[in-house]
Amino acid sequence: AADRGLEIEWRSFRWSELLEALTAGRFDVAMSGVTLRPERSLAGRFSLPTTESGALALVVEPHAHPNLEALNTPGVRIGVNAGGHLERVATRHFPRATLLAFDENRAVLSALVEGKVHAAVTDTHEAALWERAVPGSARLGPFTRDRKAWLVDADQAELAADLDAWLLAREADGSLEAIRRAELRHAGPRTAEPLRALAAALDERLSLMPWVALAKQRQGMPVNVPEREARVLEAAVTAVAAAARRAGREPPPREAIVGFFRAQFAAAKQVQETTLAQTAARSLEALPDLQTQLRPALLRIGERMARLIVALPAAGIDGRRVRAVVDEEIRIPELEPLSRERLAAALVDLVEAIRAQRLSAKRRTPCAEACPAEFSRPRAAG
Repeated sequence: AADRGLEIEWRSFRWSELLEALTAGRFDVAMSGVTLRPERSLAGRFSLPTTESGALALVVEPHAHPNLEALNTPGVRIGVNAGGHLERVATRHFPRATLLAFDENRAVLSALVEGKVHAAVTDTHEAALWERAVPGSARLGPFTRDRKAWLVDADQAELAADLDAWLLAREADGSLEAIRRAELRHAGPRTAEPLRALAAALDERLSLMPWVALAKQRQGMPVNVPEREARVLEAAVTAVAAAARRAGREPPPREAIVGFFRAQFAAAKQVQETTLAQTAARSLEALPDLQTQLRPALLRIGERMARLIVALPAAGIDGRRVRAVVDEEIRIPELEPLSRERLAAALVDLVEAIRAQRLSAKRRTPCAEACPAEFSRPRAAG
């Protein structure tokens, strides 16, 4: 806000109210510990990830509950904040225990201190604070890897783009790392670097594919729809070209962009096919709508990916680095190794094409003043 000359109006919310409040326009962006989840991608626009955390259980008596299996036992009471990511995680990991969901996060800690629960589900960032209030407590986990990001109203495209531009610049100059060290007591991965953020966006896009598969099945549609794929491909090329114009850069070579998105399409279809093969008995109730929810969300993620493709640096990334980041950031379990490798190979080709293009442009235009800046700053939103 200081950088952009904006004023902040704070609006508090409970996790159970997040999506309803966002779509109702109670606020423009939700910040703090918002975990990137598929149902939230449907409702708004995520920024680049700001940090990572992991869910864990903080136990009062480690000798009585030495491991996660001991917690997942009838009669064990586990506290958790209601309505958000951690309640979903707790429900999935501790189906046999008794979960007590509290609307206020402070009430979870109070229950732990007062002995009303045997354990509380929190995350790696918050646990350090809670441990001070519960001497002798112990952590079990973390047992998830979660991205935290800012969630913007779906209609606020310009604000989302500006927040991403700010995050890219602040990651590049070291400001985000300094904030992570000061406020979260660790540096963590540089989540807002272009390559890592692009791989995270790929993972976010693929995480919607199980729903896409089931929505297509419900409508009697095949997984492979070539005419739709062709339209999406042209839209992606156009979006990258538009992002390049806004950044004052030449767009990457078309063949490299096409190869990268075709590898995405192939991975998406593989995830859809795997989903259908594994979930024949899954209920089709309460599925997101393909036309009004899933496809708009995919387009929003695609817009962010276009900006990140343009922001990829011309140096400092080799094939080994690309493959390592893909392995770290693409976490959807349905993705098969061959699909992962093809995605990584296509991303390597894209990075190498951008490097060659910019080296050629530098030879043609040697003066520094004529070269585009590494990061553009779009007009401030607000």
